[in-house]
Amino acid sequence: MAEPITSGGMSGFEKAVGLYTIVYKEARRIMRIWVQTIVPPAITMALYFIIFGQLRERIGSMSGYDYTQYIAPGLILMSVITNSYGNVVSSFFGAKLQRHLEEMLVSPLPNYIIVLGHAAGGVLRGLIVGVIVFLVAMAFTSIEVRHPLIVAFTLLCTAITFSLGGMINAIFAKKFDDVSLIPAFVLTPLTYLGGVFYSVDLLPGVWRTLSLFNPILYMINAFRYGMIGATDVPLGIAYAMMGVFALLLFGVCAYLIHRGIGIRD
Repeated sequence: MAEPITSGGMSGFEKAVGLYTIVYKEARRIMRIWVQTIVPPAITMALYFIIFGQLRERIGSMSGYDYTQYIAPGLILMSVITNSYGNVVSSFFGAKLQRHLEEMLVSPLPNYIIVLGHAAGGVLRGLIVGVIVFLVAMAFTSIEVRHPLIVAFTLLCTAITFSLGGMINAIFAKKFDDVSLIPAFVLTPLTYLGGVFYSVDLLPGVWRTLSLFNPILYMINAFRYGMIGATDVPLGIAYAMMGVFALLLFGVCAYLIHRGIGIRD
């Protein structure tokens, strides 16, 4: 494959056009297959609320809140995590597989624009699904958004982080099985063990300590604080964790694309 052309001669306007083009392509892809990208998460989360709604009387309250009200923020954020990640990993891997990713790599477009464009597509899908799941949750429980800015900022940080994570997965993936490996064996366990359905204060000492190494725990608790005012971890630490992971993953993505790792093999 040809070496990428230097991006030094591109103006800011040209870079903006390139970014817009990638984001527009990603948005069209999401809406073109909306039956696959948007509808299934809404149905899945509705089933969660139906099942746990039937069990809430037996489970009782959680941290002083109705159980369905307590798990609603976690379920919303879980849908954002899976869809942000899934959108980028499938889109970027598809571009690799169909060989049209090379057209971007040999263009003067900077690598960071390629990363931002694909990540923005994942963020867009994650936020759309998050809003839809929020509307679904309102049909099953009463939700009062206490801190709208915290809710919006946490949603954005989470979607960015897992969109970048999905890109790293896609860069290293060589076949379709590799695309589903990380979500099945890493992402899903971390999400379910991140406090979606329970408060980590209920765990025994050693398990609670181990849970504190799960980054998803901080995202879910920050989002839950914004929604209902309950959290198991300090908000400052939660945002520090999200910021570190987002910057680290962005740097890794840009480096991998610059070096052609997993792309020029």
